Amino acid sequence: MKRTERRLFEIGDEIEALAEAERLAAEELIYHQHLNDDAQRDAAVSGNPIDRADARETAGDVARFERHLDNLRRRRERLEAKRERLVGRLGSD
Repeated sequence: MKRTERRLFEIGDEIEALAEAERLAAEELIYHQHLNDDAQRDAAVSGNPIDRADARETAGDVARFERHLDNLRRRRERLEAKRERLVGRLGSD
């Protein structure tokens, strides 16, 4: 098997792993968004300093997971583009 073909298989495996990590991160983001909604509501209703601190913390968690999910998507998209280039090269060999 040629090096390009081996690399294509490796990239395919990496894309698959990233897609699964993306799916899991999206599910976890939904969980954190629900927690954040509750925390924001509690902070708005009670005005308690502890509730406001919890609301800031949960908002930070949501932002962190959104960044994580965006990073995973970008990595997967770069690998998909690389795979397309390799497939094109494979066709020209």
